[in-house]
Amino acid sequence: MNEMPSYPTFWTPLLHAMKQLGGSGTVEEINNKVIEIMRIPEPVLEKLHDPGNSNMTEVEYRLAWARTYLKNYGILENSARGVWALTKAAEGVDALDVKEVRRVAGERARQSRKREEGGTGQDADEPGTDAAEDWRKRLFVLLTQRLDASAFERLVQRVLREAGFIQVEVTGRSGDGGIDGRGIARIHGFMSFHVVFQCKRYQGVVSAAAVRDFRGAMVGRADKGLFMTTGTFSKDAVKEATRDGAPPIDLIDGDALASKLKEYGLGVAVKMVEVVSVDEEWFRQI
Repeated sequence: MNEMPSYPTFWTPLLHAMKQLGGSGTVEEINNKVIEIMRIPEPVLEKLHDPGNSNMTEVEYRLAWARTYLKNYGILENSARGVWALTKAAEGVDALDVKEVRRVAGERARQSRKREEGGTGQDADEPGTDAAEDWRKRLFVLLTQRLDASAFERLVQRVLREAGFIQVEVTGRSGDGGIDGRGIARIHGFMSFHVVFQCKRYQGVVSAAAVRDFRGAMVGRADKGLFMTTGTFSKDAVKEATRDGAPPIDLIDGDALASKLKEYGLGVAVKMVEVVSVDEEWFRQI
């Protein structure tokens, strides 16, 4: 497989991946299992969907829409915590008919849009933008195109402090083997680890070679390494970070960084919308 699989090509492997995972899984677990089943090669995995506005790969994008189709079809559901699971309707199903999935999922999507005010009327067969995730694209553009390198390093320093790190220092010295800073991670106030980190303001895919270079620079300087980027990590880079017998390196990609900025309220604010309803039954019982 040297070409990008079409959208429907992901549907049946996604079903099989869910079953192999025991019927539920996180997005990362599901994506990795589908990639394993389909044996998608690294060059295809590294292709970005929209390099200028997002760190999402094309495979991740198409898998996101595959989950949406199968949810509308009725065999997948997801929780508020981002865990996806098979429904009862998936029992006994081993293969999916493309035409049937398109028909059922498309009809349910159209009915859902009719119930929503301000629906776009967009055809379910044409992937579009999830408005709820627009903030991630805006943040990606801000971090990669409007912040300079030193500002990004200060942002990472602030994130680590919010996460409980102490003595966080940004070095940023050239010729320091890619080490941008260091700090101490405190665990429940008892244990501590010396950590060196590299922060890469990047729009592409971080390779295994970059992780190896970072590990070479950190050996003898810290207990652990932390590699943070606005981009994404290749499959080989993830394997390299957890290679047996080598100092461990934790990887934080652009999506994880965005989630942390949202969680800590660092430049990303969540506005809660008040919903007021009238309980007619309550008034009848007065």
